[in-house]
Amino acid sequence: MTVSPASWRAWLLSEAPASRLQARLGRATRLGLALGHHPLAVAGVGVLAVLLVVVAIGPWLAPQDPAAQNLDARLLPPGTPGFFLGTDELGRDILSRLLCGARPTLGIVALVAVSVAPLGLVVGSVAGTVGGWIDAVLMRVTDIFLAFPRLILALALVGALGPGLENAVLAIALTSWPPYARLARAETLAVRRSDFIAAARLYGASTPRLVVRHVMPLCLGSVIVRLTLDMAGIILTAAGLGFLGLGAQPPSPEWGAMVSSGRKVLLDHWWVATMPGVAICVVALAFNLLGDGLRDVLDPKDTPTR
Repeated sequence: MTVSPASWRAWLLSEAPASRLQARLGRATRLGLALGHHPLAVAGVGVLAVLLVVVAIGPWLAPQDPAAQNLDARLLPPGTPGFFLGTDELGRDILSRLLCGARPTLGIVALVAVSVAPLGLVVGSVAGTVGGWIDAVLMRVTDIFLAFPRLILALALVGALGPGLENAVLAIALTSWPPYARLARAETLAVRRSDFIAAARLYGASTPRLVVRHVMPLCLGSVIVRLTLDMAGIILTAAGLGFLGLGAQPPSPEWGAMVSSGRKVLLDHWWVATMPGVAICVVALAFNLLGDGLRDVLDPKDTPTR
């Protein structure tokens, strides 16, 4: 039996879903359709889609070995045959290093994203739901982390743990979760006295069940929007650690480290530092555009009435 696109769409957008799966698919479909009405958000999604392809197959797309040095071809300008974006001070192809450097740079961002958002969501939801001394202790710990600038604290942690990709991820994750905990707690305080929470308590739901099944799903939208908007800052922090030599170590290509090596010849050979800098800016801008669109879609209070 062939299912037509119209019937499939009607099934997804049904106002009376017959199963939890249908309800979740319908909610995701409505989110995608609403996001499609934001051209800048669509542009951000397009850039990130291209970026995911580069992360997946970048090493196979690279025309040269990103670590191969050729001092006879050092500091060639963009447009040179065989070196579309030029070469760096060691004669390495910049385009190849950009394609291969997307993986460690965005690998840091992805690992941080999947760690800080759940951690902050759990801490904030538990603090807001339970209250009392648990709330006070969790929020004071959060305040301690918020008292230090994120980059400075990350530098201190990486300096203590030692340079490397894993330590950079750990340092950024430990310094990035407090805002999500604060946001989740604020959302929890707004709904914890709602009728459906009281009904769940009367039904016999335990506190862990309340947090996981009722409170956290309500906070998830705001946390996702905040995470998307914070991606630019996380990318810049990761690039900053690489710029200082505390992220991925040579000869591994990493955008922040490429900017750091290019600053030595910036005045005479601008492309060495500019190309990875432009890549960082484009990715950060794409996340910001996507975050703005998600904020408008997931938070109807901010959407102007038409």
